[in-house]
Amino acid sequence: MLRPFIMALAVFGLTACTAHSPTGRGQMLMYSPDDMRQMGAQSFAQIKQQETVSTNRQINTYVRCIADALTQPQHLAAIDPQQVEAWEVVVFESEQVNAFALPGGHIGVYTGLLEVAQTPDQLAAVMGHEIGHVLADHGNEQVSRGQMTNAGLQIAQIALGASGTANSDMIMAGLGLGAQVGILLPFGREQESESDVIGLELMARAGFDPAAAVTLWQNMAKASGSAPPELLSTHPSSQSRIADLQSRQGAAGQLYNQAKASGQRPNCRVPG
Repeated sequence: MLRPFIMALAVFGLTACTAHSPTGRGQMLMYSPDDMRQMGAQSFAQIKQQETVSTNRQINTYVRCIADALTQPQHLAAIDPQQVEAWEVVVFESEQVNAFALPGGHIGVYTGLLEVAQTPDQLAAVMGHEIGHVLADHGNEQVSRGQMTNAGLQIAQIALGASGTANSDMIMAGLGLGAQVGILLPFGREQESESDVIGLELMARAGFDPAAAVTLWQNMAKASGSAPPELLSTHPSSQSRIADLQSRQGAAGQLYNQAKASGQRPNCRVPG
């Protein structure tokens, strides 16, 4: 009975490739960009079926404005030249303080987040962070780790062409969406810190004030109380995280000033 699993692990070792994230961190990845796009599309389709899509025109326009600014090709290419996606943005009507981004160019924002991310710059900090997970291929890294360390669950069925509720849930968990489907597989602290760095750079390049990232996470900490918002359940906030963002304000501020000088200042209006 063990032989198939041993053979599977051997195949995993042969098919995995060593890569580097945009910050230079080494990664072991098993899936191609096309595989990840399909996983992302499948997961996003399931979420859209499960959640209530907002029809509020003002809110949708506001969130789309920020997403469009962040995902301009020149900003994404400065971090990862391989990112050429056309991004789909959906707002979900929910009290959840949450947002996410998926491979293949999908962004989801919950209306509850707007109660905490109160300005365009603050919302850009969250969305930039989530896009950072995609740019750094964290979903691929998570699913690959799961395959290589848990053959007993036969996670190999996640591969291209997999179908069925159980497989879909595992894919979504690997992409950092465990909270939505009851399987908790959050991104690790290393990945979270990396997404903070990438998100800070991305928002600054797009013309959003990087100082708002510090304010945003301070707001998150205040709002959490005894029951952290959904976003904090998989994206832990801490004083060290805030301190790290503060320490990076110098470099991010330079990018922000350059963006403003070149006319990059999004005019995204907060819904009235």
